[in-house]
Amino acid sequence: MSVATSQGSSASEARRLSSSFQLIASAALGLFIVLAVGMLPMDAVHNAAHDTRHSAAFPCH
Repeated sequence: MSVATSQGSSASEARRLSSSFQLIASAALGLFIVLAVGMLPMDAVHNAAHDTRHSAAFPCH
């Protein structure tokens, strides 16, 4: 019985870590797109990220 409980606990811990990693990775990717790509000199990419920042009330320049 304790083996099943231990395995269930491990699966729960793995799910929690996986969810945390997914949240952190998606937040990092989003910040990279909004902040870093917006500073690129290419006008089309810069303007798209710039407009996105304005619509989300992020400061720019």
